[in-house]
Amino acid sequence: MSRRKTLILIATLGSAAMLLGAFGFQHIGGYAPCKMCLWQRWPHGAAVIVGLLLMIGGPRPLVWIGALAAAVTGGIGIYHAGVEWGFWSGPSSCSGGGLDLGAMSGSDLLSMDAPVGLVMCDEVVWTLAGLSMAGWNAVISLGLAGIWVMAARAGSSDRP
Repeated sequence: MSRRKTLILIATLGSAAMLLGAFGFQHIGGYAPCKMCLWQRWPHGAAVIVGLLLMIGGPRPLVWIGALAAAVTGGIGIYHAGVEWGFWSGPSSCSGGGLDLGAMSGSDLLSMDAPVGLVMCDEVVWTLAGLSMAGWNAVISLGLAGIWVMAARAGSSDRP
């Protein structure tokens, strides 16, 4: 297997592992994802699809799309971690006060259509070595983006 294909495989498996880990935390660990957690999953899914296409002979420029997908989820992870650490504010729908109960009418408060189980984006529910899940996503995803870039820059004789 060529160096380029090996790097693509590593990056693809890395994003797949991140998705499996997220689903494991959610469905086995009981950690419901917030809105920004879900945002971070989509680019990983795109990176996996790009990697699979490249493994079966897709066009070489797709490697840069894989790098972009990994960088995007890393960027969202940085943004999310910054929201958790209070460096900047996050989306009003899932951070700060969340729903503005003071602005709601009595019928709104009693409505059965209100969101149930809203998970706040600015609350850290799990950490390892001082980093939240969003922080770890940022670190690992930016590493995966680096692997995608190495694959893109691998010699042209190493075609996937």
